[in-house]
Amino acid sequence: MLAPAQNPLSADSAAVAGAALRTFFNIAEAWKLNAEQAMLLLGLDSRSTYFKWKKQPESASLNADKLERLSYIFGIYKALQILLPRAEAADQWLHQANQAAPFAGQSALQRMLSGRVADLYVVRQYLDGQRG
Repeated sequence: MLAPAQNPLSADSAAVAGAALRTFFNIAEAWKLNAEQAMLLLGLDSRSTYFKWKKQPESASLNADKLERLSYIFGIYKALQILLPRAEAADQWLHQANQAAPFAGQSALQRMLSGRVADLYVVRQYLDGQRG
């Protein structure tokens, strides 16, 4: 009797989820985010899901919303690394009050922590504009 064929899409999805979440958790650590902040960026409201994903990232099933959020976060991280080559400065920039129009005195992180994907987009767009 032959074993059932594995679904390659499922394996790929698990690999993508695992890689994406490992990257996210590394960024969250660099940015010194607590669990609640990381959950807001991911758009999660379940602490148990968050900690399960952190422990077993390949177990996650990432929908379009989560993938979009991760894409913006990765882009923000990359833009900061380009604009501020010292890792500490890049990571600290998110926490500093900013007078630029999109932030109105708030830090970029405060804007990002609204829980809305649109605010991740605004921060990403601002940084991409700074890069030129």
